[in-house]
Parts: sequence; structure tokens; C-alpha cells
Amino acid sequence: MANDPAIGELQQLRDIVRRFVDERDWDQFHSPKNLASALSVEAAELLEHFQWLQHGRIEELGPDKLAEVKHEMADVLVYLVRLADKLDVDLLAAVEEKMVLNRAKYPADQVRGDARKYHEYKR
Repeated sequence: MANDPAIGELQQLRDIVRRFVDERDWDQFHSPKNLASALSVEAAELLEHFQWLQHGRIEELGPDKLAEVKHEMADVLVYLVRLADKLDVDLLAAVEEKMVLNRAKYPADQVRGDARKYHEYKR
């Protein structure tokens, strides 16, 4: 994994966000609690764009709304990357670990095409 481009991209994102925060002296406000709260607010703002759409497909959004959605997605990612930075969490490793847990919880041969929660289907 040492040469994984995703690692470099995540580090680059972290550095971009760190620089932005440092230039504004905002680290003092970035407690994990505040960042988690901000992440939740931004996720809600993202969801708001889809609230009354039938399916939320790209053609329902149109170019202007899609641009707004893109910016809300960026806000969510920025706060997530910042929270991971503050808690010293390797996001790529966390995703890999979670996928191992999800594979055990949702075996593909048992849940393929089934959207129910893991406790709702028979093993």
C-alpha cells in the first residue's frame, strides 16, 4: 500500500485543509466535537438538495443544482478529512478495516440485490 495513489491524495487533501485552517488561525475552533457537528450540518445541507426530488438522479438536479451539490460534497469531505487529522485517523486504513467488517456482516452470496439490514435476513 506504500505506493497507493489514494494515500497520496488523502494526504494532499489533508495538507490543503491544514493550510487553509492555519492561514486563518481556525485550529483553535476545530475540536473533534465541533468538527463532527459541522460535518453533520454539511451533510444535512447536502441532503436538502435532494429533499423533494423523486429519485435524486443527476437529470433531476440540472447543472446549477449539481454545482451546489458538488460544493456541499466538498464541505462534507473537508470536515471529514479535518476530523480524521485531529483524531490521527488514517481514513484509508479505516475504510479497509470497515470493509472487512461489512463483508462479514453482509456476505455477498447471501445479500446480493437485497437492501435489508444485516439482522433482517437469514444467515
